[in-house]
Amino acid sequence: MATIQEATRPPRRLDDVPGWFPVLDQLLFDWLLNRQEAAGMRGDLLEIGVYLGKSAIFTGRHRRPGEKYTVCDLFEGEAPDDANRAESAKSYSALTRGRFEANYRAFHDELPRVLQGPSSLVAAEVEPRSCRFVHVDGSHLYEHVRDDIGAAHELLGPEGIVVLDDFRSEHTPGVSVATWEAVLNRGLRPVCLSTQKLYGTWGDPAPVQRELLAMARERSDCHVSVQEAAGHRIVRLKSKGMPAAAPAPAPAARTAPRYGRRVRRVAADLLPPVVTRAIRNARAARG
Repeated sequence: MATIQEATRPPRRLDDVPGWFPVLDQLLFDWLLNRQEAAGMRGDLLEIGVYLGKSAIFTGRHRRPGEKYTVCDLFEGEAPDDANRAESAKSYSALTRGRFEANYRAFHDELPRVLQGPSSLVAAEVEPRSCRFVHVDGSHLYEHVRDDIGAAHELLGPEGIVVLDDFRSEHTPGVSVATWEAVLNRGLRPVCLSTQKLYGTWGDPAPVQRELLAMARERSDCHVSVQEAAGHRIVRLKSKGMPAAAPAPAPAARTAPRYGRRVRRVAADLLPPVVTRAIRNARAARG
C-alpha cells in the first residue's frame, strides 16, 4: 500500500492509491455491479466517505452513460460536531479534496459529482430511489452511520445494494451497532459478509445469494460458509490468496473495437487515461 507521501506522485495502478480496499471486496464490487448491468438495471452510484479515492476509482469504472456518480466527504472541511471533528483530526488529517481529485483523474477523464461536507448533505442532493449501488464508508460514529444507512435506504431502488464498511472492526463499535440495528429493526437484509464489509439490500437477497454462492464455490481462492441468524441467511466469504479483481473497462474502451483485446486489458488494469491514449495513438500511427 502506498503511503500518504507517495500519494503526491500520480498513481499508475490502483495499488498505488493509499487506502483500504481488499481484493475480496474488489471482487464483490465488480461482481455485484456487473450482475446489475447484465440484468439491465439502471441507477446511479454513490459513495459516502472516499478517503483518497481507492474504492471510488474502482467503482467509477461502472458508471454508464446516463448514470450519475456522486461522492461525499468532509475532506478538509469543517466537521458538524465535536466528536466528528476529533475523529477527522485523528484519522484523516492529511486528506484533502485536491489529493482525492488528483488520484481520481489519474484513472478517469471526468470527476464524479463531489459533495464536500458532512454526509447529511446527501439526502438533499441525491434523488430518492435513484441509486443502484451505495457504499457507506464515512464516519465511524454511531449517530452518523445510523443516518447514513437511513439515507441509503431512501436513495436506493428496490433491488439496490448497500455496502457498509468496518461493520466488525474492533475500533469501530458504532458501525457495528448501527449495522446490526438496521438488520434487526430497519429491514436491511444481508447479502453477504466479507472481512470488513456487510453487503445488503432492502429487496429480496435470495436470488443474488444463489448466484453469488455458485460463483464463490467455483473458486479455489475463496472460502464460503452459510449460517442462519435471527431469520437471516448469512453468507460469509473469505479470501484465500485471491488475486486483485480486473474491473470492467471504461466506457470509452468498450466502444473502441479497433484496438481489440489489448486495450481492453489495459483498461481492466486501471491504467491512467494518459497512458491508454498514448497506446492508442501509437497503434494508430502504425496502422
